[in-house]
Amino acid sequence: MRNVEIRIFVALCCAMLLATCAGTAAAQKQSVNPGVNKRFENPDVKAFAGIFEHEGRDAFDHRHEIVKACKIQPGMTVADVGAGTGLFTRMFADSVGPGGRVYAVDISKKFVDYIEETAKHNGLKNVIGVVCEPFDVKLPADSVDLAFICDTYHHFEFPLRTMRSIHRALKPGGSLVLIDFHRIEGKSSPFVMGHVRAGQEVFVKEITDAGFRQVDEKQDLLKESYFVRFEKAEQPDKPSSAP
Repeated sequence: MRNVEIRIFVALCCAMLLATCAGTAAAQKQSVNPGVNKRFENPDVKAFAGIFEHEGRDAFDHRHEIVKACKIQPGMTVADVGAGTGLFTRMFADSVGPGGRVYAVDISKKFVDYIEETAKHNGLKNVIGVVCEPFDVKLPADSVDLAFICDTYHHFEFPLRTMRSIHRALKPGGSLVLIDFHRIEGKSSPFVMGHVRAGQEVFVKEITDAGFRQVDEKQDLLKESYFVRFEKAEQPDKPSSAP
């Protein structure tokens, strides 16, 4: 009787594991936030430049502190993922110098074109525009020292697949910086509560599941957002059938 109970227990555990894996795979075939990027299909770039690059936006007000906290060195390759109108792309391009490069990655071709134009206008020859896909940043494998995601992770419709593509793009030991809004019931603004799908704990868990380990957090750097640094792990912490 004892052996029968053990076999039943093992069978139940296997069934639960298969169900979990199937659920993870299915989740990556469906957007976690359908329509969140609709307004970026044909954006008014100048209008968005006014939104992204103005006093009062947390990331803009603390942009110099953010760049300093990223610990960028001359000659590095940085990927600005969700680059928008290129605020941080331009600052990173100055930091890495002529011997480095910055990939300006965005789902909107209009944004990428605008960044390339403004970089050329400002004499920045180390900026490379990349139009990405909703599930892939489209960067060469083992090519990036630092991936930077500011106010963009909550726009990832396929977070695990996108983060796996960033994992592939990072060099061994490469770093990832995440900045996103605090989402706290009763404290965060109605905009954040309605627009951002989850809080810091959920996003950090998703990123570590994709093959990263958290190594640092700047508690007092920003007012409305958090700054968390990760490193690329040798292998993702959890297997997944997602490509």
